[in-house]
Amino acid sequence: MPPLPKRKHSKARRDWRRSHDALPGIHLIECEKCHALHLPHTVCPECGTYRGMNVIDVEGEKKS
Repeated sequence: MPPLPKRKHSKARRDWRRSHDALPGIHLIECEKCHALHLPHTVCPECGTYRGMNVIDVEGEKKS
């Protein structure tokens, strides 16, 4: 027979154990040019800039 607990663990003890299982919130930063929120270290999907430089032409992609 497998080992079994001698007594029931309380709900508080169960919840304390699970307190670190929650997912962290997504960290977003504001774009310097268009002020839209995006992930850090990525190109802004709204205006196509990265660290103040225009990297991709988003206007041309939206018209297509």
